[in-house]
Amino acid sequence: MTGDRPLGGDPTDTMRHRPFALDLTRPLGTAHGEVRSRDGFLITVERESDDSPVSGVGEATPLPGWTESYEACAAALDERAGSDGTEWPPDFPDAEATPAARHGVSLALVDLAARDSGERLADRLAAEAAVDSTPADAVPVNATVGDGEPAETAAEAERAVDEGFDCLKLKVGVREVDADVERVRAVREAVGDEIAIRVDANGAWDRETARSALDALAAFDLAYVEQPLPADELDGLAALRGISGGSGVPIAVDESVAVRGIDAVLAANAADATVLKPMALGGPDRALAAALRARSAGVDPVVTTTIDAVVARTAAVHVAAAIPDVSPCGLATGSLLDEDLAPDPCPVADGRMEVPSGPGLTGDAFDELRRS
Repeated sequence: MTGDRPLGGDPTDTMRHRPFALDLTRPLGTAHGEVRSRDGFLITVERESDDSPVSGVGEATPLPGWTESYEACAAALDERAGSDGTEWPPDFPDAEATPAARHGVSLALVDLAARDSGERLADRLAAEAAVDSTPADAVPVNATVGDGEPAETAAEAERAVDEGFDCLKLKVGVREVDADVERVRAVREAVGDEIAIRVDANGAWDRETARSALDALAAFDLAYVEQPLPADELDGLAALRGISGGSGVPIAVDESVAVRGIDAVLAANAADATVLKPMALGGPDRALAAALRARSAGVDPVVTTTIDAVVARTAAVHVAAAIPDVSPCGLATGSLLDEDLAPDPCPVADGRMEVPSGPGLTGDAFDELRRS
């Protein structure tokens, strides 16, 4: 992928990892089965210095279908665990084969580097990617509205707006198109015209159904329809953009980025917006590179998570902050976990998440995790 580079760990770095498992508040349905917990690895990298050791923390939380399996992630991390005094292989961990493992290691290394230099992670990422503007101090986020009946969906949307969100994301595609249209209609009537509405079909429609859905949804001034076709159908998505261009419904892709890659999506002209998951892309550096590549092609980047724990979510906030004028992102996902690794340093307030101001991920807030 454009912008990829070797991790470049120091030979004296010592890497360790430990497993964790976090229950979800409710099961998450995916194309690969129901997910009831998020199982991953907390990673620490420690480097000797003249004064005292410096350490960084990362998270590798694989989600099959988006990343490698838990077993493959563990095997990749085991290759380096506890070793020092030897050069880091330039392709460790491999971003294509084991993106979650690479995410965890790359995050730990950039957290270490940012803490050592006294920089916020967002500032470090922006400097490494040659972004010519100062990262933001807060990131706008969308609220996700559940798949209820029209009245229930509208009431949930109103609650989100009352809490300060000005961008809503609705899941569609499980019901018949007419039923989803009524749900979207109810939300638009409930929240008014000033609130942005996104809908996400998760690749549920075929081309004929997607055309009908776009025609029907055009009346509601949507920000975009996300993944109206299966991930691999880039030509079909490009064709839908032509259709929807006349009706004013932009197309976003999410799963297509994981399956085909950002460069293939852009080459096919398959999207007006692209949803980027740092865990699935192989690290915060690769996610930012993909976002900048999309922006340069006229495609709007949106950062979201794979229902990650607090370390990776915080890193995703820094990635989003490094993107100039970023659109509302799908980062308000901490409430989907019944428990977490540490208190969240980026709580949602008025539809925004503050970027931690301390060095690295969040100053010393994760020190206990670094010592674990």
